[in-house]
Amino acid sequence: MKNLDGKVAIVAGGARDIGQAISEKLAAGGAKVVVNYHSSKSEAAATVAAIEADGGTAVAVRGDMTKQADVENLVSATRTAFGDTIDILVNVVGGMVARKSLAEMDLEFFESVMRLNVTSSFLTAKFVTPHMGVGAAIVNLSSLAGRDGGGPGAAAYATSKGAVMTFTRALAKELGPRNIRANCVCPGMISTTFHDTFTKDEARANVAAGTPLRREGQAREVAELVAYLASSEASFITGASVDINGGLFFS
Repeated sequence: MKNLDGKVAIVAGGARDIGQAISEKLAAGGAKVVVNYHSSKSEAAATVAAIEADGGTAVAVRGDMTKQADVENLVSATRTAFGDTIDILVNVVGGMVARKSLAEMDLEFFESVMRLNVTSSFLTAKFVTPHMGVGAAIVNLSSLAGRDGGGPGAAAYATSKGAVMTFTRALAKELGPRNIRANCVCPGMISTTFHDTFTKDEARANVAAGTPLRREGQAREVAELVAYLASSEASFITGASVDINGGLFFS
């Protein structure tokens, strides 16, 4: 069902893994999608090609979402491609960067993780929302780590993802009178290159075994949730941080 027909969507960090799945899902729902990427040009091109092959519409726009000029350029490119109104903003940009204990972290590292995960969400919201109208939606990506403090060496990452949830609640209150909704998705163990990079195979297997559903999640499952929250079917949901972790953690 194409419940997003006529909508314009920006997916910040939309070129790979969960971001790619979200870009493709929104496009399948009828949205015109701007796939933002930073360094993964080939992956962005592949995502756009997959969307077009499926009959959808998408463009790729490079930009570092921690830099105001790049965010402003993304907004400008979106309006040039698809018109003045932006209906959906999904913030997937983020990452752990590295696992470091408190003793190993310095100020530069801590602030870099905050910029990547929190500042990026602030900047995209600040510069996209002036172009949003009634019924528009923001979906931010947080993490289970923001709920439970994360695993070893994830203090900076977990803190930043907790801040994303709080920022989302504040957006919901501020933008609600304009009938713009803001929600947050908190994935648990999802099979992506994030865990390929930062989580040992043994730890992944143990987490999956301890999950009621006895497996890792898939990027497409997160995309289904994001697409629902972005649609009018979720018209009375705002300020929520929705868990998707196979029952590993209940909030």
